[in-house]
Amino acid sequence: MDETYRSYADLPALAGICSFRDAANPGLSVETCVKRLKRYHYAFKRLHEIFTAHLTSEPIYELKMGFSLHAYLCAEPTAALRTRIGEMREPPLGLDRIPDPNLEVYFDEIIAAPSTEERLLGLYDSAVPALMKALEQHIADTNPLADHPSLRLCKFALLELREMNEYGAKSLAALVTPEQRAQAQGWQRFLRTLLNAAGNLAGSDQQDLTSAPQRQYSAEPYTYDPTPKRDTRFPDPYNMGVNAEAFLYDESFAPEPKTLMMFYKRLREIDVPEMMASIIIETKGKPWDYYRDMTRQLWDEARHAMMGEVGFVALGVDWRSVMVNFTWSLALNTQLPPIERHAVLYYIEQGLMPKSGKRFEWEVALASNNPLSGLFQDYDWADEVLHAKIGRDWYVSEMGDPKKAVEYGDKCWSKVLMGWSDWKQQGLTEHRNWWPDLYRQACKQWNVSPDERVLSYDTSYETIRADLRDISASA
Repeated sequence: MDETYRSYADLPALAGICSFRDAANPGLSVETCVKRLKRYHYAFKRLHEIFTAHLTSEPIYELKMGFSLHAYLCAEPTAALRTRIGEMREPPLGLDRIPDPNLEVYFDEIIAAPSTEERLLGLYDSAVPALMKALEQHIADTNPLADHPSLRLCKFALLELREMNEYGAKSLAALVTPEQRAQAQGWQRFLRTLLNAAGNLAGSDQQDLTSAPQRQYSAEPYTYDPTPKRDTRFPDPYNMGVNAEAFLYDESFAPEPKTLMMFYKRLREIDVPEMMASIIIETKGKPWDYYRDMTRQLWDEARHAMMGEVGFVALGVDWRSVMVNFTWSLALNTQLPPIERHAVLYYIEQGLMPKSGKRFEWEVALASNNPLSGLFQDYDWADEVLHAKIGRDWYVSEMGDPKKAVEYGDKCWSKVLMGWSDWKQQGLTEHRNWWPDLYRQACKQWNVSPDERVLSYDTSYETIRADLRDISASA
């Protein structure tokens, strides 16, 4: 290396990406680089599957939201890696091939883990750190000039993997006891054995097992559970006792209490990710862009739920007093096939596009003099415009005609049976009217006396029957 060589006026050489010494190191060949990228692609794709597959049946709300984000954070680099591999003399790409049978068993074991605690250990104590290590190794091994597109991709992916890892470490500390860690030691050793045999996720220093790995949890193939579950802060998930939409669209009421109903509507959107996860998991054979776009929408809907949560917390109102139901996701997931669920989702989204939909909610939020509500409704509206486009790209294009797509969605929605009467008869809910208690809480925070008309608003079980389809729509 000629140490006397200097760039003009000592400007940063090589566009500032590395030194001449680093650029002069041979690094990875294209063939080796592609082999590694395919392994990272497989890892991100499988992680996306695991986060999405367990979102619906995971009862803990914070994990449900975290899985929503992490699924999206895995969908994006999966798409980017597919693009990068396609740039490197790789037609056909062969990205549906499993790069190592040990890795297949490794991820199968994590998705089949029988408890939340073991799943968290598999994800955040093993898979995410292993993928971080592989990308860090790629950055160290590759030529930073010749393979700069891959290096850049790895750097961006690492930023979000580190955030996922930090979230995971905090979740493990909060939820996994030392006794549970001790009980899972044997399984975690098995995961390490599989990784070592595969040469870790980068595929270097591969070791052959003396025999094919004997599956443990994945000896019985994983089956997706479409039934939504909630933690103990959701004591009455079958409750359909409050017709939020009827109150919101009643012009005789002031904007301030309507803001409470909009925070409820946002928080109620927990069930949209629960339903969309079922579409993503049970729809096979689509281009990866489909799964990326649908996962983006899933994450947006989770964000909307958290906007409602933040809205209540900012008001000093305990959202646990609100009966946030899962009846919409439960009904769609258990009564309709994936394409019909997507049809219903698109049909509801189209109803939000006119002036009486998201724009109306935004205007009400602005009129309520609650800046946070105005901001959240502004972004909620923007997101729904994107979601309508995703629907056109992937649902309407399959139907072949926009009018037919809407009509089919209406037909599918009409097929859905809400068992509100059965749920009450079975003792699952009384459809209790929780609105007066919520409104009183808010009035205390606002230091105002409750409006008796608002307080006595009729949300009774009998009243909601005529509006059943409207009140069960959560999008």
